[in-house]
Amino acid sequence: MVRDLDAAGTTIYVAFEYRRVQCPHCQAVKQESLNWLAKSNRFTQRFEDFIGKQCREMTVKRAAELNRISWDQAWRMDKAYMRRLLEQNPPPQQLRAIGVDEVSVKKGHTYAITVATLEPGEERPIWMGGEGRKEEDMNLFFEAMGYERCQSIELIVMDMWKAFRNAAMTYAPQARIVFDKFHVLRHLSDALDEIRRSEYKRVSEKERQFIKGQRYTLLSHKANLDIKGRRALRMLLKANKRLHKAYLLKESFDQLWAYNNPTWARKFFENWKDQLRWQRIEPFEKFAAMIDRHWDGVVSYCHPDNKVSLGFMEGLNNKIRVIQRRAYGIKDREYLMLKVITSFIKEP
Repeated sequence: MVRDLDAAGTTIYVAFEYRRVQCPHCQAVKQESLNWLAKSNRFTQRFEDFIGKQCREMTVKRAAELNRISWDQAWRMDKAYMRRLLEQNPPPQQLRAIGVDEVSVKKGHTYAITVATLEPGEERPIWMGGEGRKEEDMNLFFEAMGYERCQSIELIVMDMWKAFRNAAMTYAPQARIVFDKFHVLRHLSDALDEIRRSEYKRVSEKERQFIKGQRYTLLSHKANLDIKGRRALRMLLKANKRLHKAYLLKESFDQLWAYNNPTWARKFFENWKDQLRWQRIEPFEKFAAMIDRHWDGVVSYCHPDNKVSLGFMEGLNNKIRVIQRRAYGIKDREYLMLKVITSFIKEP
């Protein structure tokens, strides 16, 4: 007797008999396989699929309560449903463009690596794993994809983490490396925040009132601020010339990714660096030196063939954080991986 889909609010069970046969070769008694029965042999396949689809929209606890089953049963059915969904939708055979990033999975600097395909219109995560963000963790992805898929990779979007680059050059040496715009701008925002803190310590008590509590205002784009935020920003920039100059430089640097010609991009960057002279903003000078060291990966995006969605990986990280909050208390790495990857797969 196995549980089936409810009907009119009534719990339905299906009673049936198995056929058992004795194998003439191995003399073992075997039970027939029924494709409408879940592998757990306690539910029908369609009931298991129903629970899995519910868990895409709500927590496991809520799905268990609605269907009057235990939390463990709902969790196991959700996991089995996602495994089947992933088997039916494997990674593409041709991985022209991929994005690589790490995500925090637990407190204490515990990370996992996420990889997504960035082909326009087909963006979705295809792998999540590793025990950190070391080179050997990144190697696990390339080994899982196989030789043919690795050779089809033409473009890899990543941050400036050396371990990722080393793994990519080992398994996909033909691929072009593009450094993620959002990671680069994060370094620039950190430099601006360092200037803000140093100015807060340097100025008098009277001038500190314009800087205190304005971290978000200073680091946000002006278009994202409300009227109150724009007024506070205007007062802050008027009160502190050094922060004013640093803010204008931060806002203008975003223009670098609008160029389609590496030569013009380099001219823009040289002009941007020239504006740092005599400004006493050392954090920006360190940032410019870092960009110089990684220039090939930064300017690579200017090539027309390398124009892919740089914001997808950032959006994916936000979605993973939402999934982690919904799955609070579940420490199963495989379950988290299945949730992340199947969240972008359409239901059959």
